[in-house]
Amino acid sequence: MTTVSTSSFSSPPWPNPNPNPEPSTSTNTEPEPEPEETEDNDQPITLTAGLPPIITNINNEPHTNHEPTLIPNPNPNPNPNLSLHHVSFNQDNGCFACGINQGFRIYNCDPFREIFRRDFESGGGIGIVEMLFRCNILALVGGGPHPQYPLNKVMIWDDHQGRCIGELSFRSEVRGVRLRRDRIVVVLEHKIFVYNFTDLKLLQQIETFGNPKGVCEVSQGVGNFVLVCLGLRKGQVRVEHYASKRTKFISAHDSRIACFALAQDGNVVATASNKGTLVRIFNTHDGTLLHEVRRGADRAEIYSLSFSPTAEWLAVSSDKGTIHVFSVTAVDNPDHDAPGSPGSARALVKGSPSSSPRALIKGVIPKYFSSVWSLAQFRLVEGCQYIAAFGHQKNTVVILGLDGSFYRCKFDPKTGGEMTQLEYHNFMKPDDSF
Repeated sequence: MTTVSTSSFSSPPWPNPNPNPEPSTSTNTEPEPEPEETEDNDQPITLTAGLPPIITNINNEPHTNHEPTLIPNPNPNPNPNLSLHHVSFNQDNGCFACGINQGFRIYNCDPFREIFRRDFESGGGIGIVEMLFRCNILALVGGGPHPQYPLNKVMIWDDHQGRCIGELSFRSEVRGVRLRRDRIVVVLEHKIFVYNFTDLKLLQQIETFGNPKGVCEVSQGVGNFVLVCLGLRKGQVRVEHYASKRTKFISAHDSRIACFALAQDGNVVATASNKGTLVRIFNTHDGTLLHEVRRGADRAEIYSLSFSPTAEWLAVSSDKGTIHVFSVTAVDNPDHDAPGSPGSARALVKGSPSSSPRALIKGVIPKYFSSVWSLAQFRLVEGCQYIAAFGHQKNTVVILGLDGSFYRCKFDPKTGGEMTQLEYHNFMKPDDSF
């Protein structure tokens, strides 16, 4: 699941709070490094809970067959003085949520339409809205110049009751929230807290490297809880496999991690550093580097990474204003380089099927030319923050911008090149669409 911001279920048995196996029993786990020094003590201060049963689509069936359980706003008239603080997809990319200066809104992606809004009487801003598929429970964090809630609190909102029914408080600002049907994960700058959803019981604390963006991802598979977060060293990724009670550290980059994407089954993770030129894809179980793809040669800030449901494709957005789609399954096949891209230099080794193209090129052609480039691209206005995810229709990508823009486009999996725009809306200005 992807986010960008300016600032009743029975739970399965919980594993050992310390998921690190004994060193003598596993060669797949590295010793945990010393934590980065931090001045604040990010222990949770208070919590209140009384969560009612959560109403949701347990089978996670396609969104086109079910109306959301969220209650529509009785006053849908647009306010011209709105400002957008946050936008994020839900777990299956069928909806997205917006945090604005007076509340929050929920939209359906296909077909595009507003399905719910909540404007607070006090006009307070929301900086983080985390959905749980299409159910009545959301996680909210205040934001903007006049936040509705303190920035160090996660409010559990039940929209059937129209009020907060749970609260988690911390000694520093909340940087991110991730939800599963059985867990709530709260991300602070130097620590992550994992809670049981039904009673808000604290289950685990994880120390991390400095994480001002709140990067963290969780799998959504039932009974297969995988959490990916920053390790304790620069460029290091930590993977928690709760079913097997194992922790894996991956040295992914030399520089700081900027973004993650986790496949739905939790088996592979894509990472990008703050250089923003390369994206690496790793096996989360043993840390093996599976693929490496190149976004470009110039430094860039990566805003989002997103796998398709089958992990066949990977979408990347950055501050360069271009959305890239990479073929993950065909990453070592030179025929899948985008037409006219520098990756076409790999054709020099075509005709040597018994050898790896990457191995043959190494030492002969600079790495820039031997890299795997994107199959398809969609170009936007440079300078705005965009996030991208794969749509429910085949070979489509949905793009959201912090300027209120919504795009749906389609790519050709065989020929690649420029994607075709299918739809555009400005969800902050409902009349501005074509």
